[in-house]
Amino acid sequence: MKSLLAYLKIQVNPKIYLKDPQTSKLGRKIVQESIKLIDEVGFDNFTFKKLGERIGSNESSLYRYFENKHKLLVYLSSWYWSWMEYRIVFATANISDPSEKLRQAITLVTEQIKDDASTDYIDESVLNRIIIAEFTKTFLTKEVDEENKEGFFLIYKQVINRIVAMIIDLNPDFPYPKSLASSIVEGSLHQHFIKDHFKTITDCNEKVSPTDFYLYLITSLNK
Repeated sequence: MKSLLAYLKIQVNPKIYLKDPQTSKLGRKIVQESIKLIDEVGFDNFTFKKLGERIGSNESSLYRYFENKHKLLVYLSSWYWSWMEYRIVFATANISDPSEKLRQAITLVTEQIKDDASTDYIDESVLNRIIIAEFTKTFLTKEVDEENKEGFFLIYKQVINRIVAMIIDLNPDFPYPKSLASSIVEGSLHQHFIKDHFKTITDCNEKVSPTDFYLYLITSLNK
């Protein structure tokens, strides 16, 4: 799968950016270093000025790629979910058993992410930490409905709907496939967060992962 991913260009809605950062050395540097900087200082403290200083580029050059830092975060999130969708598609393509197919997909979206060596300028393990801590900031805004109509969250919803289809395939009579799938994807990010910061309100810890919890949760789906 890694060798196949190396030849794929991750697709992101072009309405999110002004210039595709994947098409230039500076654009890839902006993406690479923004991930590191957001991870270090947090999105609220992240600015294009700080990023420009970090990469030795004028702040104005960053605005040629992204209108603002919100659009940059949406881009990083979209890239992550597109990468995740590729992983799910490749990992489940040859699995015929509905139960195993669902288990594999859930494992991928809930596990702790390691860096994918096939993508040379993005560290997915660091990007995963950003998704866990900052992803909700992409849509908890006044502009969410407008941006949703523009397709900013389409890839995220595609990941969830792939899991929805797997749940229905496993148990067509289950009445809440969409709610379950979205709860698994979004809830796993929350469990990873509270595992590190609010340990007294989760059963996940060094020995029990969010993946363990969600795999156990779906055992009742088997007919």
